[in-house]
Amino acid sequence: MKTSARYRTTGDRLFDMFNVVCMLMLMAVTLYPFLNMLAISLNDAMDASRGGIFLKPRIFTWYNYEYTLREAAIYHSMLISVLRTLVGTVVTVFCSAMVAYTVSRPEFVLRKLVNVSFILTMYFSGGLIPTYLLHKELHLIGSFWVYIVPGIVGAFNVVIIRSFIEGVPEGIVESAKIDGAGDFGTFMRIVLPLCLPVLATVSLFVAVWQWNSWFDVFLYNSSHIKLSTLQYELMKILQSSGAAMTQKTAGDAFANARGQALNQVTPASIRATMTIIASVPIIVVYPFLQKYFVKGMTLGGVKG
Repeated sequence: MKTSARYRTTGDRLFDMFNVVCMLMLMAVTLYPFLNMLAISLNDAMDASRGGIFLKPRIFTWYNYEYTLREAAIYHSMLISVLRTLVGTVVTVFCSAMVAYTVSRPEFVLRKLVNVSFILTMYFSGGLIPTYLLHKELHLIGSFWVYIVPGIVGAFNVVIIRSFIEGVPEGIVESAKIDGAGDFGTFMRIVLPLCLPVLATVSLFVAVWQWNSWFDVFLYNSSHIKLSTLQYELMKILQSSGAAMTQKTAGDAFANARGQALNQVTPASIRATMTIIASVPIIVVYPFLQKYFVKGMTLGGVKG
């Protein structure tokens, strides 16, 4: 039998060309903002304020990064951000997976009530002040665990993982119980390995949220410098650079007129630099998780 690849119609070729063009356009739209931010961050700030920077810097300089990274506190805050992302991601994903497995079991009597309760929390919250008072009563204010405990079980994460677990063949779970495994043993040895694709996806969601979060630092740990995160420190640098631009004196302009080198930054250049600094760690991590996105719904099967 002849292969269909040798008898492709004109419509098939046009369809392939259309797909390629669409993918190229999507790639360009996706990459351009990042490359533009990179070019602005590597360009002289005062020159970049004139506009016209697209994919490459016009006047190359490292000063924007030197200005942003010269504070010693930023390196400690980077360590806190890394610890927060690692601990928060592992704990949140594991606890959410346990809850998802529980509410996915048909023998769990309160599964419908618990599922509805989780869904309600996605639409209604207690508000900022009650949340702050609750954290205060739990002695989380001024603690590293204020970054971990409040989001330890996310309703959205539970719904996603529960839907995936419900697609796991019931025979796998039953065979494990026949062999003497309990609920926790079945979850750890059977269900959890089969859920690697969805766990990788949820881990990326949680890691990005933990890495980019700064408002909770502002609310609960703004007076505790040792618990400050990278995003919060970068936000303060952006504010200070904006205030510095409004306090330029006529002496600065006179110095520039005499040809003296005067390194300056602008809020736009600092914002671009911050975007690159904050994005690179997630971009580096993503390729290691991507392989799990393309795997099948299950990684095993029922033995005959």
